[in-house]
Amino acid sequence: MSRRLDLLPALALAAASLAAPLAQADNDVRGSSCIDARMLEAWKSPSPNVIYYRVGANAVFRLDLSTGSNQLKYSDVILFSNVRTPSRWLCSPQDFQLRVTNSHHTFTEPLIVKSITRLTPDEVAALPPEYRP
Repeated sequence: MSRRLDLLPALALAAASLAAPLAQADNDVRGSSCIDARMLEAWKSPSPNVIYYRVGANAVFRLDLSTGSNQLKYSDVILFSNVRTPSRWLCSPQDFQLRVTNSHHTFTEPLIVKSITRLTPDEVAALPPEYRP
């Protein structure tokens, strides 16, 4: 029994050693074109097949939709996302499960994301103000 207890500190150290690289790998994704799902903020839609999403304070992403919705132009619609990935990172269109509904929840329409593009600061500045999230 005593030998087992002596192994506990070594096992804890080994587990901590493995956890650090995994956490770093998860943070390294942040530098790519992935989106941290916890940072999704405001959105605007200039057309049925495009959504601009603000992510954090400075990033704007364009989501091109293969199945869009004319409902995106109305101010009372709600866009919600059920993340389908075990990670918090949204890195591919398949990671999104977007739906649009109105404020009365009388309809719900799925939106299928076709592509994700991070806009440059110049591209964000070029957006008309009514479409800047």
